[in-house]
Amino acid sequence: MTKIYEGKTKDVYSLENGNVMLKFKDDCTGKDGVFDPGENTVGLTIEGIGKANLKSSIHYFELLKQAGIKTHYVSANIDDATMEVLPAKVFGHGLEVICRLVATGSFIRRYGEYIKDGTPLEGGYVECTFKNDAKGDPLVTGEGLVALKVMTAEMFESLKDQTLKITKIVADDLKKRGLDLWDIKFEFGYNNGEVVLIDEIASGNMRVYKDGVIVNPVDLTKIING
Repeated sequence: MTKIYEGKTKDVYSLENGNVMLKFKDDCTGKDGVFDPGENTVGLTIEGIGKANLKSSIHYFELLKQAGIKTHYVSANIDDATMEVLPAKVFGHGLEVICRLVATGSFIRRYGEYIKDGTPLEGGYVECTFKNDAKGDPLVTGEGLVALKVMTAEMFESLKDQTLKITKIVADDLKKRGLDLWDIKFEFGYNNGEVVLIDEIASGNMRVYKDGVIVNPVDLTKIING
């Protein structure tokens, strides 16, 4: 394997068969030794969290496969904390896709004069932000993505449709565990011109509540993994 990228929580390697290998690490984003998925720097190391996040991702990628939704996932080895995936190009310099089922967080900071924190968003609300720490991950509309030639209109509709379907699958799975999904963040790329879900589906990328109290991401990982 040849390392092609070193990330905060995962390293990326190219494989001889043309696919890519993701190596999950125990490093976590945070600040002052406190885990915070919203931070952009590594703040601490939690032993075993890499394998735990991989196990959660496998669980959801397998559910998506059963539902007929194509992703970059090929296979995984939990003992080695590795996941083999299809090669995919990111949109622009990186795009994050958020699906909101309940109004909270930055959504309320932007639109709080129109809606109360905790209000359900019927059917789900999809929004995109460019991955750009210096500019605060700016929002971008579907029309903007097309105008900037980041993707075609057809690609955006596919991305939005997949996001809503994937979010429902995750939310339904969590509901069976007595948990409520409020919002979740994904990354998409394209493989042979087809829009596919990439990266991971882990607790650090979702906001989940139980009986009205937010669930810590580390605790959520344990619940998902049983």
